[in-house]
Amino acid sequence: MTFDTLLYEIDGPVATITINLPDRLNALNAPCKRELAGVLGAIRSDPGVHAVVLTGAGEKAFMAGTDIGELTALDTVTGKEFSSDGQSIFDTVQHLGKPVIAAVNGYALGGGCEMALACHLRIAAEHARFGQPEVNLGIIPGYGGTQRLARTVGPGRAAEMILTGAMVDAAEALKIGLVNRVVPKGDLRKEADTLARAIAEKGQLAVRMALKALNAVFELPLSEGLRVEAGLFGELCGTGDFREGTTAFLEKRKPVFKGE
Repeated sequence: MTFDTLLYEIDGPVATITINLPDRLNALNAPCKRELAGVLGAIRSDPGVHAVVLTGAGEKAFMAGTDIGELTALDTVTGKEFSSDGQSIFDTVQHLGKPVIAAVNGYALGGGCEMALACHLRIAAEHARFGQPEVNLGIIPGYGGTQRLARTVGPGRAAEMILTGAMVDAAEALKIGLVNRVVPKGDLRKEADTLARAIAEKGQLAVRMALKALNAVFELPLSEGLRVEAGLFGELCGTGDFREGTTAFLEKRKPVFKGE
């Protein structure tokens, strides 16, 4: 598959998507969002892909938000549509059914921070910076930032970042739970790939169900989330992967999962 704004490669069970607009600090413009939606659809339907790494080209930026030029033409009606369309793509990331790891290689601002938040795991290079600076433009985050950031770092820290537009560095992002790990710049891609491959070796039915259960944290109160968890747990107990996993454990061997 070839794209104008993305690089896409598959290496065994791991797919890597790179936003390839380094001259624009990988800002998410309309063509990029269309191509991203397309490649996510292809990944969802590809049984050979078990995990995804998402990153940006170059060393300056993961994604430096939305193309500001596209914002200037918006009005009340088109602004809502613009936000909803972006939210739909980011929701696809969160609900892909396969783990998506953000390898944050620089600035993750505005839509870039929101994209990282939509991913299931986030690894940051030491020089990475995160922020929701939309208030400086007279708007608010529109791709899920107000909701996912508050659920990830807590409403107080989210309010501080969103209301001031201030950036946080990688060390602070790790401290507040915005990222899972911080690594040297040169180790970022290797670290993300290693994590993706570790997950790809697990039972993929279990991984998919775990992601469903984790998504319930964003969408449901605790009592309903627990019911979802119990239902998914029970569903997995009827699978061949469950029988293989438990048998392999008792036989002290590595399981061979078949996704069934």
